[in-house]
Amino acid sequence: MRKLGLIGGMSWISTRAYYERINREIQRKGHPMSSAPMLIESLDYSLIAEAKQADDWDRIAALLVDSARRLESAGAEGLVIAANTMHKVYDRVAEGISVPVLHIADSVGEAMREAGCDNAALLGTRFIMTEGFYRQRLVSYGVDLLPPDPGDVELVDGIIYKELMLGRVTRSAERALKTVITNKDKEGAKAIVLACTELELVVDTDANVLPVFDSTDIHCRTAADWILAG
Repeated sequence: MRKLGLIGGMSWISTRAYYERINREIQRKGHPMSSAPMLIESLDYSLIAEAKQADDWDRIAALLVDSARRLESAGAEGLVIAANTMHKVYDRVAEGISVPVLHIADSVGEAMREAGCDNAALLGTRFIMTEGFYRQRLVSYGVDLLPPDPGDVELVDGIIYKELMLGRVTRSAERALKTVITNKDKEGAKAIVLACTELELVVDTDANVLPVFDSTDIHCRTAADWILAG
């Protein structure tokens, strides 16, 4: 098996999910006693949050590039960034090292293409929902995305940063996301792309009016397949 490096801490909740799901997939597809050879660096998210608040994406890129280089130096043969929004600086991370970085939106795009899904609504942080770095990647796989609704952007972004990343999971957030997804169905979406690791805390990915493509699950399956392909 190949050794995977994981840039985590964004948040620690997502890092926990990645570690568990990659290992479950390795155990399911490989030997029942197997576990994934992984190197994990959990960053202090408060430093990234401060830089994001100041719109200093150069600083964020530098933090992730440094982390990627440390993981590569420690023996990682490939990397994943255990967060959707941090793929805003993916290109700089990928350029800063010599091993591959598995892009989360590529994993989602491939899964949607295999499922024959060419129309969806994208839910995540405001960066994910409104900027091109993630949307354009999915569009390149033939996926037509509904335009972001400003009200949904404010609502979902607020739930992520003010509640879920602080460990707060509320019934009101669950109801709010259920309403958003129901409205997307009425607007013509054929699926939901859940492009934030923490959102699954308040979205039942198996019981909605629309199929849900969970980016975390999909990215973890890609990572496990990459490990096993060694």
